[in-house]
Order: sequence, then structure tokens, then C-alpha cells
Amino acid sequence: MPDHVYVHPSAILESSSVGAATRVWAFTHVLPGARIGADVNICDHVFIENDVIVGDRVTIKCGVQLWDGVRVEDDVFIGPNVSFTNDSFPRSKRHLSEHPRTTLRRGSSIGAGAVLLPGLTVGAQAMVGAGAVVTRDVPAFAIVTGNPARIMGYVDADRTDDVPSRSATASLDGHAIERVRGVKLLKMPTVRDLRGMLSFGEIGRHLPFTPARYFLIYDVPTKEARGEHAHKKLEEVLLCVRGSMSVVVDDGEHRGEVVLDAPELALHLPAEVWSIQYRYTQDALLLVLASDVYSAEDYIRDYEEFKRHIARGTADGALS
Repeated sequence: MPDHVYVHPSAILESSSVGAATRVWAFTHVLPGARIGADVNICDHVFIENDVIVGDRVTIKCGVQLWDGVRVEDDVFIGPNVSFTNDSFPRSKRHLSEHPRTTLRRGSSIGAGAVLLPGLTVGAQAMVGAGAVVTRDVPAFAIVTGNPARIMGYVDADRTDDVPSRSATASLDGHAIERVRGVKLLKMPTVRDLRGMLSFGEIGRHLPFTPARYFLIYDVPTKEARGEHAHKKLEEVLLCVRGSMSVVVDDGEHRGEVVLDAPELALHLPAEVWSIQYRYTQDALLLVLASDVYSAEDYIRDYEEFKRHIARGTADGALS
């Protein structure tokens, strides 16, 4: 046992794989196969099974059970009485040969009393609200609440609630969303007269590339999220031609959120920007113009892989 590990007299710590400065408090039981990192705080009445890995600087509050198959990365917070599950169809005296992997990514937080179904991943820095029932993967930085848990927002996304409305005439220069590398919010030309309104864009003048493809997104359940990926080379322009929806963009360093709620507002997404679309109104119709034809190889669908991709590009640029 490393030096400076505190174990309360009423606790049972059977594992020998425990990092320095970890505290194990009253009436807690850690089985022999568990691996616990450094500077972990395990509060009263916690039970940790054998096939469990806990990273560094994790807080596990009272009344939590970590069952076989749970993986907790560094700097995670698990609130009191959070319930993990590892068998979708449990029966007494019937045991799985291998349990589904439930993963809490670095820096995520799980609120008090939340329930996580088996085999899910909670993304980096995500926030699960108190009492939420998580039935599917939670994207990185997402804030989810409710039963079943739905995305309500994103952590640290500078939301631009002051996005100009249909009648706005203000300049968009210096808009907050443009802190995200290469992202541009465009005000497309609009013609108004007694016959109605017309908005348009010309290639080379208003549109930053020649589209090779378009697609439409519509009839999205209002609580569903789409996107959740980046492109290696592809660029896109998003126009919400009816209704409204929100877009979160992330370049690996800065994150922002913008509301598209008028046909003359267009969002230019360059390559290597993580994008999520959500908060669709029931009548929302999103037009997406793409700079190239579809290629599955161009997609990055895992946020951690996106971060690695950006880091590799930064390193290559520094060496060139």
C-alpha cells in the first residue's frame, strides 16, 4: 500500500492498487481486483467491485456502488446515491461472462441520484443532472437532465442569445461565435418588398466555397441532437430556412453556441471543427451545403479522437 493512503477503521480495503493521497472513508468496501488512482476521495458507504478502474483525483460521494465493468477517468465527480447498472436483463443466480463497459470520461460529473444503464459512455466534461436516467451515450460537454435524460445545453459554450432576429440590421462583425477557429456567422443578402422576402447567396461572393452536395434535416424530435462530429477536410454552410435550432461549435480550445433562427443567417463551418446541432423547433428545416461529396473516411465521430487529431495537426505545424 502506498504511503499517505488513509483508510477509516471501519472501511475494508482489499485492493493493493491504490494511489497515494487517496482517502477511503467509513463503511466502504473495495474488492481486491479494483484499481484506484491517486488523490481519490471515496466517501462513506461506497462499494467497489473487482473489475473497476478509477482514475486520479476522482470524488465518489456516499452511497455509490461501482459494479464490474465501470471505468472512471481522471477528475470525475460522482454524486451521492448514483446508481450504476451492468446487466440489461438481470436474473437471480445468473451471471454474465463479461459485463458491458460503462465509461465516465475525464472531468465529467454525475449528479445525485442519477441512474446509468449498462454499457454507456459519458463524454469528457459532461454534466448529468440530479435524478437523471441515462439511457444512451452522453456527448462530451453536454448537460443532460430528465427521464430519459435529454440534452439541455453544453458546458462552457458561449451561448449567443443576442443573435440578430429576422428584422435585425446590425453588423455581425466580432460576433462571439467567431472565437472558434475559422467559424463565421454570415448575414446573407435579403430583399424585402410587398410581395414578401427573398434571401440569396452567390458562390465566390457570399458563399465561401462551391458546393458539391446539399442535404436537408427536418422532422427532428425537439429533444434530439444531431451532428456530434467533425470533418478532416470538408467545409459546410448551415442555413435554417424554417424554424430555429442551435449549433455548438468547438475547435478543441474554444467552444461557442449560436441560434440559427432566420433564413438569412448562415453558419460557415470549416474543416476540423466539432459541431453539434440541437434544440430544433418542430417546424425546423436545416439546409446544409457541403464542399465535397460524402466520404465516411472524412468524419471524426469520437470527441477524444477529434482532440488527438487537432493535437497531431498542431504538432506537425510546429515541426514544419
